[in-house]
Amino acid sequence: MCVLTEQSENLSETGLVETQYLTFALPPASFLLQNGERLSPVTIAYETYGVLNADRSNGVLICHAFSGDAHAAGHRCGDLKAGWWSNMIGPGKAFDTNRYFIICSNVLGGCAGSTGPSSLNRQTGTPYGLDFPLISIGDMVKAQKALLDHLGIETLLSVAGGSMGGMQVLEWMASYPDRILSAIPIATSMKHSPQQIAFNEVGRQAIMADPDWHSGNYYGRPLRLRGLAVARMVGHVTFMSDMSMNRKFGRQIKGGIRKEKFSSDFEVAGYLKKRGEDFGKRFDANSYLYLTKAMDYFDLVQEKHLSEVFKDMTARVLVIAFKSDWLYPAYQAQQILKACKLAGLAATYCEVNSSYGHDAFLLKSEELTFLTEHFLGQISRERGIC
Repeated sequence: MCVLTEQSENLSETGLVETQYLTFALPPASFLLQNGERLSPVTIAYETYGVLNADRSNGVLICHAFSGDAHAAGHRCGDLKAGWWSNMIGPGKAFDTNRYFIICSNVLGGCAGSTGPSSLNRQTGTPYGLDFPLISIGDMVKAQKALLDHLGIETLLSVAGGSMGGMQVLEWMASYPDRILSAIPIATSMKHSPQQIAFNEVGRQAIMADPDWHSGNYYGRPLRLRGLAVARMVGHVTFMSDMSMNRKFGRQIKGGIRKEKFSSDFEVAGYLKKRGEDFGKRFDANSYLYLTKAMDYFDLVQEKHLSEVFKDMTARVLVIAFKSDWLYPAYQAQQILKACKLAGLAATYCEVNSSYGHDAFLLKSEELTFLTEHFLGQISRERGIC
């Protein structure tokens, strides 16, 4: 039996949560991917917070970013680490668990309980590795839809998320407009720019150049995937801003003493190295390849006119960007707003003045909380959700 302690209760008011698992598309059935390939079976890990009301109208889906998982809030038994968005999800917070039923699932292709390249391939009896099919943002959302069907939620009050999570929000808007009443895409884009693709490609090449990667067949071997750590170091630089890095590290040298010629003696270098090493302990290198590729191929616009992207939607939209975010710059969020307006949607754009860069949506932000709380509160009041 798992018992809450005083220390664990202090981490999050949401309290003790349990990761649950839904397995579907069992043989002979299968899950059809956008590229025409099939998966069978498919497991999705998810967590819920709050209580689903009688008419199942207070559901809010939270979509996680690239390195996130289903553990968005609270803490799990034996794990004192709070969920990745605990500052936003909980009683009285932006996503108020006293009012809303919050759902967050690990994406298809991930490595935190959902089916991905590290999962067992029943046909071979070994992990998929690179035999796992390429997946898309659309496939991730289709799997989320299957989860909502299982939970008996026909229409979501809202769907929200940042970065890759924001891409999932946009996919919901484009593919299942009749299943959502509102949407909150944060710090995201309708398609990656060449610069965004370039950063992801550097990360992928770092992983694939690592001799310990073994062409994706490293499962069961001692893990020393330095390439994954380097990929994360590169990625983490893009998450911060020049201002936040200067404020946090400056040009300080650890201990004030220069060491070996090429040691990580600068504070910023040591920080990045530690973040890379920690990431390698919890994340799968092949999932890194698959998820970044899904982000790079994501393109809601394609050959369409902007007015056609969200043509079937009636939901209200809150688009949020951050001034210091140079990975997903504000002009990309403004394109989302433009597409919404051209489709005749009731859409609002807010640009938050934060110095944290792309990571701002994950960090405590009173303005982000206020915007989200006000937006959801207005919609829920109109729908009679107390």
